[in-house]
Amino acid sequence: MIIDAHTHIIAEEMSLRRAELCAAEEWFGQCYGHPKAKTVTAQQLIASMDAGGIDMAVVTGFAFADPARCATSNDYIIEAVQHYPNRLIGLAAVQPGAGDAAVYEAERCLNAGLRGVGELLPDGQNFDVTSQALLQNLAALLTNRAGVMLVHSSEPVGHQYGGKGHTVPAKILALASNFPDLKIIAAHWGGGLPFYELMPEVRAALANVYYDSAATTYLYNFGVFKSVRDTTGLGKILFASDYPLLGQARLVGRIRHESGLEETELAAVLGGNATRLFGLQP
Repeated sequence: MIIDAHTHIIAEEMSLRRAELCAAEEWFGQCYGHPKAKTVTAQQLIASMDAGGIDMAVVTGFAFADPARCATSNDYIIEAVQHYPNRLIGLAAVQPGAGDAAVYEAERCLNAGLRGVGELLPDGQNFDVTSQALLQNLAALLTNRAGVMLVHSSEPVGHQYGGKGHTVPAKILALASNFPDLKIIAAHWGGGLPFYELMPEVRAALANVYYDSAATTYLYNFGVFKSVRDTTGLGKILFASDYPLLGQARLVGRIRHESGLEETELAAVLGGNATRLFGLQP
């Protein structure tokens, strides 16, 4: 089974308001303001999955700064998951800065069949991901409901790109330390956080943190798969495309041929680890 652990879909009616949203939401503008930046619907995602031999995908909308826009995005994610229950695993966008309202929205979405929250954007949503008080109730809900939290993360070094932000490894480490029982997916290889797991105390604090490979092509050479395997163990790596940012079929092919992983290792990365994380039938 191949599972893409990080994809994005946006309802067609929201895409038609793209210029308006780019003007109203700075982070949305950074990600989708360029004319060549793609948005896709659930149907387009499923077509891409079929073409790439991908069985399931974790699907998110966009974590807007405005809680009302998050809820609108979530309505579409819920609809998509209900329409494709055997293909899509949904995550809800919430605005943690909204306090209890964020918890209520997350609970609404969990009750509708979604499996967690994400991709949270601490910079774009202007909240402190290291604040234990702010995230306490949301983390408790997710932990009690076996939900996951997908968090955007980025590198403290290297080139700049639209939507990079400053959610660097130290901040993800603080989040994990605050909520050791919470299952966290640190997007984009955790901004390099896996390499700090060579430190025993960091490794212990990150016991429930997973790393997705979203946007790998733009960030690292494909040796990153073996490097992270050697520092964290194979079980923490989740194949992710960040589709439509990257084409799914081509990325799967590159991982197979350029990562240097053995067949059994590829099976874990491409789907086995996500199957276990989300409690799916293999």
